[in-house]
Amino acid sequence: MILKNISNISMPLKSALLVCSLIMLGLVTMGSFVQAAVHKDPSLPIVAEEGLYTIEIYPQYHQLIVRMQGQKFKTYPVAVGNPATPTPVGEYKVIYKGTDWGASFGPRWLGLNVPWGTYGIHGTNKPYSIGQHLSHGCIRMRNRDVIELYDMIPVGTKVTIFGHVLGNAKHDPRALAEGDVGGEVQLIQSRLKSAGYFNGVCNGKFRGDTTAALKRYQKDHGLIPNGVVSLKVYEALGLLE
Repeated sequence: MILKNISNISMPLKSALLVCSLIMLGLVTMGSFVQAAVHKDPSLPIVAEEGLYTIEIYPQYHQLIVRMQGQKFKTYPVAVGNPATPTPVGEYKVIYKGTDWGASFGPRWLGLNVPWGTYGIHGTNKPYSIGQHLSHGCIRMRNRDVIELYDMIPVGTKVTIFGHVLGNAKHDPRALAEGDVGGEVQLIQSRLKSAGYFNGVCNGKFRGDTTAALKRYQKDHGLIPNGVVSLKVYEALGLLE
């Protein structure tokens, strides 16, 4: 009788009547119904917000800036990579913290997840290098500064290194050949892949597969097929005007 002639009843009321009817008929109990509601499908995960701190590095100005909740908190002078071994431009995160890696690295190390090599923020036994392009790609700090940074920054902190992936805009990009690593290599691999010549992983490591792909590209485009990324190759790939 309860379920008869309810076509003109609103949907919420229909639902309530249906539940009451089932309870009265003994098909469900109030407890089991409530339990079903509580244990429904979980909500979609929410992407975690950025941590309390973020790090910004400006190689051109030899500065490392720590931001706390987006506000500038600390600024440190640093040394960065020289033109032959540049500091890798891009967005990374701190994936490892270590101590006493050796005199050259000072008392603390914060490792970054750069895909083509081991790069990090560390101290130095050459304090005169701070403020210059004298490292092999890592970010050097004064020892007292890196200790302070190490104690402040947790693993997982976002690190943004600013600049142009091809280096200083005032200078030509470096020539690349097998054995080189870096953001420029990754960019070349990506362009070769888009053009249908490279089938490997764009990992920033110039190995035999990259050389072979580059030679095929050079041959098809009237360039000397020597496996070297010259200015003409950069231009052909649309990376220079």
